[in-house]
This record gives sequence, structure tokens and C-alpha cells, in this order.
Amino acid sequence: MHERRRVVIIGGGAAGFFGAIACAEKLGAAGEVTIYEATAHPLAKVRVSGGGRCNVTHACFEPRELVKHYPRGARELLGAFHHWQPRDTVAWFAGRGVELKTEADGRMFPVTDRSATIVDCLRGEAMKAGVNLATETGVRAVKPGDDLRGDGAAPPFVITLTNDETVPADRVLIATGGNKASAGFSIAAALGHEIVPPVPSLFTFHVDDPRLAGLAGLSVERAVATVAGTKLQAAGPALVTHWGLSGPAILRLSAWGARELAAAGYQFDLTVNFAPPRTREALAEELAAQRRANPRKQIATWNPVGLPQRLWERLVAAAGIVTGTTWAQASNTALGALAGQVTAAAFGVKGKSLFKEEFVTCGGVKLSEVDFRTMESRLCPGLHFAGEVLDIDGVTGGFNFQSAWTTGWLAGRAMAAD
Repeated sequence: MHERRRVVIIGGGAAGFFGAIACAEKLGAAGEVTIYEATAHPLAKVRVSGGGRCNVTHACFEPRELVKHYPRGARELLGAFHHWQPRDTVAWFAGRGVELKTEADGRMFPVTDRSATIVDCLRGEAMKAGVNLATETGVRAVKPGDDLRGDGAAPPFVITLTNDETVPADRVLIATGGNKASAGFSIAAALGHEIVPPVPSLFTFHVDDPRLAGLAGLSVERAVATVAGTKLQAAGPALVTHWGLSGPAILRLSAWGARELAAAGYQFDLTVNFAPPRTREALAEELAAQRRANPRKQIATWNPVGLPQRLWERLVAAAGIVTGTTWAQASNTALGALAGQVTAAAFGVKGKSLFKEEFVTCGGVKLSEVDFRTMESRLCPGLHFAGEVLDIDGVTGGFNFQSAWTTGWLAGRAMAAD
């Protein structure tokens, strides 16, 4: 092997940078680590994530709990998280002068609330570790090496760049993300890997319904969303948008149901309980009690379940209860209809939208073909993977970045090992 180990990182995102730094710090002068980034903007996704604040990780420090947030990859990540988990991520950044803070929902951000803090840290640490960064230079192909120098010392890999230049490599890390347009999938497939077809994983639902019209920005703190006719269900806050429904409950549902919803062409029936854990029957009884206790109050203006007032008024109208109706005037049938609107509101979903700029996919390199102790290919020695190029995805909340840090670190350290 060449005296200095030559390591090529394909992709300048979170996983690529973290892998490059971990590798270069361990190799020191004994190696040469180069990141090839096809665009002019490395770490672009880090910069725009979390509304420009960068949701670095999540305050979940028990691996068995942590993996519950990954619709795909949970089993494989369990062992990996025993080697690098959110606690390690927090300590890594703190050791480099970047303190993180924890919000009420467990998401962790830099105390500066600026994603540039994370970008600058990663770029600075890469430079300090001696990592080379080539921007606007993608990788077109990776092939097993030939004897380039004619001295019998062929490198394990020959990398063909998008500028047609070829470079040798002893180790290669593919960290191109989950975008099917990137070269990572085609390179992995050419080296024998099966690619699970990628589909979007975090997205909002297009819903055109008079009950939601004009309510954009309104949120319900606790809701349970269910895809009719399936076992798909998720709980959490729900948010009304200009185009339909979003919020953690919807995003979780989109992640867990990514493949089924794609197969349905993103046309399906959604049921939302805006007042869990109440059932329709339990709420009907509760509303009957309100009728006895507050007979003279108007139903539309007396909201006993804590919903945002404007949404309550829409649901009352949808139940066929006219404005001005008092509780005393409401029949059992009317109260039953209202209970149904609150606990089992049916909406027709007619498509999806991406969640902000946080494009996440499920699909990618088949997990059984990768050794999660080292992130090395089981089919092609010396080839490693990290981040969303793998068939791994997490729900929103810092989990996708955490899998990038973990797999990047494991790959980087392994590529530096003898």
C-alpha cells in the first residue's frame, strides 16, 4: 500500500465532514483525506436546517429509546449508538467551543441559534485536521484500482472526477445524501450494492377543506393522525398551513408511512383526533354534561375541550350546528356529530409538500450489505458509507443529523485503522 493512506470522501455534507475529520484526526501525517463536493456549497443542508438554527441532535441518551425515532435503520443503529450517540455529539462540539442547548421538546441547537456556528466549526476542524476540500468537483465513478504507476503497487480504488481527472484512493466513503440525483447511488450500484428505491420521508399533507381554510398558522397542541384503512398512526402537535396540515404528528406519520403513502400516490383519507385521548363516545358524554351545566351558553362560543376557538367554530359548523344554537337546543344527534368532528375529523389528502428545506428520504444502500461496526461494505472492502445514502431515516427533531454524525464517525475511524 502507498506510504500515506489516501482517503476520498464523496459528499461534503454533515456525514462527509464528520467522517473526514474523524479519519484525518486519527491518521495525522500518515494520511491524506480529501472531500469532493459536487456543488459550490458544502454543508448546505446544515446551513438551512432547523430554520437556519441547525437542530444538531436530540436529548435522548439511551440507545434503545433513541432508535425508536428511526422508521428505517433502528436495528442497525442500535449497536452504532453504543459507540457514538447524542451525548458524544454534544461533548464533541463542546470540546471545540460550540455549546448546545436543549429545548422543551428535546431538540438541541447551538446556543447561538445560528447554523453558521455549526458550519464554521466543521469547516474549521476539517482544516485544522488537514482535510482537503474540493468544491464544484463531483465523483463520476469509483473502480477497483489498476497498476497506475507500473510498479506493481496498484491502489485499491481509482476515482474518476467530474472534470475527467482520475485520482487513486486506499479508502472511499460515500456520503452523498439521499437525493437520487446524486452520484452516490449509481457508484454504489456499480460496485455491486442494491439500492432500495428512495422516496420522500418528511413531508406535509395537501388538504383542501373548508374547515381549515384561512386558519394557516393555527396549531393544536395534541392530536392523533391516522391514515384510514391502515395501521399508520402518529401523535403530537398538528399545524394548519396554507396548503393543508403539518406539524410533528403529520411529519411523523409521513416518515413511518413513507413507502405506503408513496405507493398510494399521496392520495389517501386522513382521520384526525383533535382532543385525544377522548373517543367519540367519551366526548359525546362530555358534551351532554356541558348541555346540562351550561344550557344557555352558545355552543360556538363555549369551547369545553381547549381547542383554538376558530377551529372549534369550524368543527361546530361542520357538525351541522347553526350559529347561535345554545347547548340546551342541541340534540343528542348534533352532539354526536360534533364529537365525531373533534375526535375523528376526516380529511382527503391530495398530495404532499416538502417540509421546509429539510429534504429527507427513505431508501438507499441496502443495510444488510453494510457492517455497522465500521460502516464498511460487506461486498467491496475499503468502501464505506455514512448518512442518508444508506436506507436510514429518522423523524424530525435532530435524529437525521445524529445518524449522520454516528455513521460518519464510525466510518472515519475505521478508514484510519490498520
